[in-house]
Amino acid sequence: MTTQHQPVDTGGGTALHAEPSTQDSRPGGTVVAGRSPARMAWRRIRRDKVTTVALAATLLFIAIALLAPVLTALTGWGPITPDNRAIDPDTGNFPYGSLGGTSAQHLLGVEPGTGYDLFARIVYGLRTSLYVGFASALLSTAVGVVAGLAAGYFGGWVDSLLSRTMDVMLAFPQLLFIIALTPVIQSALQTDSHGGTDENLRLLVLVLNIAVFAWAYTARLVRGQVLSLREREFVDAARLMSAGRRHILFRQLLPNLWAPILISFALAVPQNITTEAALSYLGVGVIPPNPDWGSLLSDASQFFLQDPMYLFVPGVLLLLLVLALNLLGDGVRDALDPRARRG
Repeated sequence: MTTQHQPVDTGGGTALHAEPSTQDSRPGGTVVAGRSPARMAWRRIRRDKVTTVALAATLLFIAIALLAPVLTALTGWGPITPDNRAIDPDTGNFPYGSLGGTSAQHLLGVEPGTGYDLFARIVYGLRTSLYVGFASALLSTAVGVVAGLAAGYFGGWVDSLLSRTMDVMLAFPQLLFIIALTPVIQSALQTDSHGGTDENLRLLVLVLNIAVFAWAYTARLVRGQVLSLREREFVDAARLMSAGRRHILFRQLLPNLWAPILISFALAVPQNITTEAALSYLGVGVIPPNPDWGSLLSDASQFFLQDPMYLFVPGVLLLLLVLALNLLGDGVRDALDPRARRG
């Protein structure tokens, strides 16, 4: 560690006042500045071209979702505003023109039968997918972190109870149980006046259903890390200084768990988006006519032989979104834990 000398006025001259520096002096006069773990991880991400491209693609998808009203205002069509003049009733309500009715007014064409603008439904459907994916991942990660901390630190009957609960949740076939529970929840949400289901409540139910079956993965990971960390010297020192359990859990243990928590969250988002799309494809997700990529794929499968355009566009975009998020999650994992980097 080098020492920097700063001039100090003493009245009759100038003295040197020593100040410690955060830089490390190496042989040969080379000075190396210290880096935090976050800065080193960000540096590894920037050096990885695949992760950089995945990050740029993810940010682009998020920007498109946030700017959905602005983008659709250019064409004048909303996600549930049909254009009946764009479809031909004499040909089975298929769009006029080629490539699914693509034109300057309908950038990706219109849906057969309904006349919905495909561009508007894809852009707004992206908002639905990202909302459900990120919200359910955030909720499941938060519950999993608290459960994992409690199970790993307290041990005993608390660990036994939470661990058995994790085993039960991990044994559930998630998709099948969500499909089975959705009609029951949907019936409970029916309104007396309209006989329909509020879309915001439906999205909330989707988020809760996915999070309920996903928190155990994070909890199991955090529990294993806490079992190792609770025997470290810094935890013993905190106990000797009469630190409370809350201080040890959230001020001593939790800061050392950010790497596995971020990795778990980054990998959970694309999985939850895929689950939400599958539920909507099966008809138990987002309620039509509200836009969603899974329901778009379900509707497009009926017209695949007549025009593959309707299935190709949302299918490829869903593939690119999930692929970008998966690659980003892998890159974050390698950046935060270089020792686990694959060969």
